Amino acid sequence: MTQVVGGKKFEQMFRQAAGLDMDKSDMKRLYEFVNQKLHDLLLMGEVTAKANDRDIIEIFDLPITRGLQECLQEVRQYEEALNLEPILQQLAALPKMKLGYSDEIENSLPELAGAITVALARMFKTMNPEIKNPQTQDWEKVIRVFNTLL
Repeated sequence: MTQVVGGKKFEQMFRQAAGLDMDKSDMKRLYEFVNQKLHDLLLMGEVTAKANDRDIIEIFDLPITRGLQECLQEVRQYEEALNLEPILQQLAALPKMKLGYSDEIENSLPELAGAITVALARMFKTMNPEIKNPQTQDWEKVIRVFNTLL
């Protein structure tokens, strides 16, 4: 079972990013979702590194879109204001891939976790501008879209 820590700070970030309220079940879903998307990014980075005959995944191997890059910039603002670093570090703890990854990736994982969180919050609002507290069906729709795109 996923242990949810730092829920209040993530609630604040969701509220600031998209005006959404979250409850404990949302936090559990968020942690599972972010870990899965980080794993997906690393998995695709691993494919790119292997294709380029490298045994280390570099930051430029990750398929970071323009939109995710913008979310990275935004999360840096929240990180300072909300002191998210320790929570993002814990969230971004993933098992090693078949290939190792560079120090730059290890150092970037917490911010990537935050960027995925911001992107998720924005996606809820994009799909339903009136939403205030995502329900199970909202999570299912947003996750399907993310899985298609990332």
